Amino acid sequence: MTISSDAWVLYAAPDGVVEPAKLVREAFEFPELTENDVLCEPLYGCWEGNMGHAVERSPIDICKLRGEEKVVIGNTGVVRVLETGRKVETVRAGQNAMVFPCAVADRYGYPEKIMGYDAPGTMGVLAKRMKTKAWELIPLPANTKYSLSQWAAFSGRYVTAWSNWELAFGTLRLLMGADENPHPTVWGWGGGTALAELELAKRYGCRTVMLSGNDRRIAEIARTEVTPLDRRAFGDLTFDERKFSTDRSARRTYLNAESAFLKAVKEQTEGQGVNIFVDHIGTAVLRATMKALSREGVIATAGWKEGQVISFLRAMECIERHQHVHTHYARYRQGVDAMAYAERHGWMPQINDRVYSFDEIPELAERFVHDDHGLFPVFSVNS
Repeated sequence: MTISSDAWVLYAAPDGVVEPAKLVREAFEFPELTENDVLCEPLYGCWEGNMGHAVERSPIDICKLRGEEKVVIGNTGVVRVLETGRKVETVRAGQNAMVFPCAVADRYGYPEKIMGYDAPGTMGVLAKRMKTKAWELIPLPANTKYSLSQWAAFSGRYVTAWSNWELAFGTLRLLMGADENPHPTVWGWGGGTALAELELAKRYGCRTVMLSGNDRRIAEIARTEVTPLDRRAFGDLTFDERKFSTDRSARRTYLNAESAFLKAVKEQTEGQGVNIFVDHIGTAVLRATMKALSREGVIATAGWKEGQVISFLRAMECIERHQHVHTHYARYRQGVDAMAYAERHGWMPQINDRVYSFDEIPELAERFVHDDHGLFPVFSVNS
């Protein structure tokens, strides 16, 4: 027996084809429930970076990685539970729950594969009905003060930020105590995850700045207590090692931009540099990130939007006592803790952009490719 659902489906690329995929709306069939499964209807989702990677088939074709002809992507959101397998105890029918997309974890609970992305046999929220495992859902707080669309955006970006910040701030405090540096400087560039982390840092008493070159996002940052900084004021800070080595004009242009950026860092940090730099971008900005870092500073990353491969001079990093923190989503208990903190203290995303309908998913996917979206691109699935 199988269950059928209206869904947006991603197909594997034909052999020899390297172009981006097109989502196809069709009936998607999946097996009936087993004892640890949950049948649910997605209510809202939030378009994540890995969904963009999946559609772009970059850096991998996830269908081929999983050995499947087609998949349903989408690993953050809020669902209503319809039915549960006989061994499920964490959620019940009729309950609303947040997607916690850790499909495969290691022995300590840290994610290895993500539901609706690289975990074989899983499906995401781009379907009117979906099947999950019990451990891939966390019940929403009873009588929550916040909207379902906010929890959908929280599901990915804020839980990721919680786990990354816990390790980054803990690392900094091993380097220097609160008595030595009570108000660390924390900067970041990236998207919604970086803003979530900087908002959390602000609540920890840190001085926070977020860089962006997008007017819409600068306006969104300005609505928080994080200080926005327009990176376009410095010129093009995108580092291309090949051009830097071979093109004298490109090298001069980049160095001028970097110099202007580092001057701003020096001015705003009283010459000390940034204590924690949240860098979810990667290769394109790593050089600037590292130069902006203080001694005993921490680089915190949970993503690789623009480049997966980085290089640095180990000797200098040792001398400077720099620490590099890498995380990938979160443990289940971290998800629970993040939700509890958010409900108590109001650490929640503000949904300032339009909420896309299920019919508008292809438009949202296209906007994401062209970076034409807000920090929290939420879409509805079922009313």
